[in-house]
Amino acid sequence: MKKIIAFALSILTLMSVLTSCASISPNDKEKGAIIPVYFSSRVRTLDPMYAYLDDAGVKLLGLLYEGLFSVDEDGDIVNALCKSYTTGINREGDFYMEIKLNLTHWSDGRSVTADDFVFAWKRIIEPSSSSEAASMLFDIKNAKACKSGDASIDDFGAVATEPQILTITFEKEIDVEAFKKYLASPALVPLREDKVSRLKDWGSFYATIATNGPYYAKIFVPGEDSMILERSIYYYRDVESETQKLDKYVKPYRFKVYFCTADEALEMYNKGEIVYISELPLSAREEYKDKVTENETMSSATLYLNTTKAPFDNADVRKALSLAIDRNELVNIVKFASVSGGVVPSKVFDTKKGTSFRKEGGALISASANMDEAKSLINSANVTVKDFTVTIREDETSNAVAEYVKKVWGELGFNVTIEAVGSKYHMDHDYDQYTDLFSKAYYDRDFDVMLVDALATSVDAFSTLAPFAGAYSGASVDFSESTTVKPGVTGYMSSEYDAKIDAAYNESDSAKRASLLHEAEKLLMNDMPVIPLFVYKDAYLASDDFDDFSQNYYAVLNLNDATLDDYEDYQVYKDVYSPEEDTVAVDDSTAAE
Repeated sequence: MKKIIAFALSILTLMSVLTSCASISPNDKEKGAIIPVYFSSRVRTLDPMYAYLDDAGVKLLGLLYEGLFSVDEDGDIVNALCKSYTTGINREGDFYMEIKLNLTHWSDGRSVTADDFVFAWKRIIEPSSSSEAASMLFDIKNAKACKSGDASIDDFGAVATEPQILTITFEKEIDVEAFKKYLASPALVPLREDKVSRLKDWGSFYATIATNGPYYAKIFVPGEDSMILERSIYYYRDVESETQKLDKYVKPYRFKVYFCTADEALEMYNKGEIVYISELPLSAREEYKDKVTENETMSSATLYLNTTKAPFDNADVRKALSLAIDRNELVNIVKFASVSGGVVPSKVFDTKKGTSFRKEGGALISASANMDEAKSLINSANVTVKDFTVTIREDETSNAVAEYVKKVWGELGFNVTIEAVGSKYHMDHDYDQYTDLFSKAYYDRDFDVMLVDALATSVDAFSTLAPFAGAYSGASVDFSESTTVKPGVTGYMSSEYDAKIDAAYNESDSAKRASLLHEAEKLLMNDMPVIPLFVYKDAYLASDDFDDFSQNYYAVLNLNDATLDDYEDYQVYKDVYSPEEDTVAVDDSTAAE
């Protein structure tokens, strides 16, 4: 049955501009600025385990979740929820790290505790789950054995010794500064067990989501044309205090985040109806290329090939498909991007901050096409399967990229179909839930070719390269099979590649380790189970009235201190949800009949 979301009218008392008014006390009727913005195309889930397959999701999750550490705009690893830490040797002779957490709360007021990290990390290394983030936890005692099913999850070496103290025991003495790069990953944020364990798609509907960042999803329904982010009054605040200001740590009250088309968003921006736009329509990017502010992201547009299916089980075919692509032409189409030289993007460190893995390793794939060589490889491969599908998300850029590869692969004799997927509605425990069909197809390996926004989940190249090795893939384990070593999403398996990754995992010298990872990447690009295309650039326009925001190393916005001059002038829309009027229903227009 179709349902319709009816955003209730909110009549807000508007006062003087945010920049000129005093801090907001708990008893003030005026709450602060409501800021209309456009970040990206639609987001289907706010679950960190799945949302990092989508550059659009990356832009939002950095506002909703906070981990132990983060990477600032200069590439430095800085404390976030970690207040302090110590290291040492315990009675059993194991090296450990004890982390004391800052006091803060979830968006529903419950305290963030060390147990929330333990649960989130156990979820990643459970044998039944699939997550490429697993390899970042393998330094922790028994983590690797837990993932393969050779140890109980109860033996995992991260425990909450006190509500605000997380104690991590390691397999061996490690470089703590290097491990902090992993702990700064947006994939290793805390999660609430009572929320996550109850519902499979808990991250798809605002009523079932709890977040610990500066904002929370006041309204989020996949398929709708907007969402509401609201300042979390529990973010680092003493909620019992009658005098501590509501905006002590986060100034804006709400963001109305539009999910309309990029064309509609640009029109709204030019009319002064929104103040920030970071995804322009393709048709306007040439006109605005000198007006936007650009920052390279950590996400790469990458084609994943299902190597368990013909014709992708043939390495020569995979190489031919890559050779047929002119990456310069794709960048010309997308505009705000740079050509990929390999799987690892340029912002990932080689050995330390200030070094680039990509620059050190050089370009391993050509930016220009070589159609003659591609056709020669196809002719030699004696290909019999010529029809296949490219699965994409429902957005303009993905469609344009898919149309381009369809055209050039057609010149190789292939008949390519493009399939854009969204969400499927279902009810679970009386909650409206939405399955992200893209993520489901990805982890089920239910695709021929899939266009993925592949995020480098840490500034260390190992986290990007390791998931292509069987023992480090993070794939779910099927105990009915003879081996628990499972290939990654593409099904790619190479004993030579696995050996390089294993050697890098066991190497403590940073230079030698980087060298091993470069050798592994060369093997990967020779076998080509994935075809990197380009690295996204975040390119935004911002009104002169909108100020005091910044971006971190991932090009994710920090909006805690953002201000909007004369913000009452922007209160032109009438569909802001009011918590006082509980008349919300659900639009399940994406539901299957």
